[in-house]
Amino acid sequence: MSGNPEMLLVVNRAAGTAQDDRVEAAVAGLREGGDVAVAATADADDLDEALAAHPRHRVVVLGGDGSVHAVVAALDRAGRLSADDPVGIIACGTGNDLARTLGLPLDPADGAAAVLAGVPRRLDLLRDDAGAVVVNAVHAGVGAEAAAEAHRLKQRLGAVAYPVGAAIAGLGDTGWPLRVEVDGRVAVHEKEGWAADGEQPVLMVGVCNGATIGGGTALAPDARPDDGLADVVVCAATGPVARAAYAAALTAGRHLERPDVLLLRGREVRISGGPVPVDADGELGEVPGAGGWRLAHHAWSVLVPR
Repeated sequence: MSGNPEMLLVVNRAAGTAQDDRVEAAVAGLREGGDVAVAATADADDLDEALAAHPRHRVVVLGGDGSVHAVVAALDRAGRLSADDPVGIIACGTGNDLARTLGLPLDPADGAAAVLAGVPRRLDLLRDDAGAVVVNAVHAGVGAEAAAEAHRLKQRLGAVAYPVGAAIAGLGDTGWPLRVEVDGRVAVHEKEGWAADGEQPVLMVGVCNGATIGGGTALAPDARPDDGLADVVVCAATGPVARAAYAAALTAGRHLERPDVLLLRGREVRISGGPVPVDADGELGEVPGAGGWRLAHHAWSVLVPR
């Protein structure tokens, strides 16, 4: 990075990382390249205050997908989200899915070095109907229920909470009668003759900017976060045997070969037929009846290894 800019390291105090060795390693590494201010934030108000207090600092996030999501949302609120002002990411979360997609180090000292030596990579993001941002992926249905179970368990189990949560959620879910539209067209599996038209249950819908969710599960293995298209995965495996087989195939990276799984690509995705639980970058919520996401091409940028 030219000019040794001042940096603002944002740490998620609510995640319990504000005082640990990872913060010290990140700060020590970043100070090799310039002055560093540290903001330990717990909520959106804290983030807004930290950004307002450091209007010209380069923002560096220490955390996982949820932390990156929160900082990008705060930059967006402040009118500071731009592809010409790259963000640094030092991966320090449970999942780190966007960091994995971008090839960022998962060690804080290495991550700091990568920020200092990195080059900007312009990235897409998703916006929902209310304008809220999604940087990595949003998924509805069983994946969101699995994430809720994992959230409950991850303090005790760490990254293992994701597969455990998926197993718990998959035991009972029978699907949701969702209609899925990609760029205005109903999602149809032409070869197998089924459609996500609201007439049959759907187990999950994933709208992916990045390739993985849940700490490395490659839901959309060929997704690229900068190509102007979202990868949309629709799964109709709703019977008990089919659910178990889908889970095994997903773990093995072969789920896209299944006849009850459909992959489409597009710029706008809408679902209706809720309520259905959703997980957007680790933030849990619900689509009450209908909702959608539109891809914004090259809306921001991240410093990545050369």
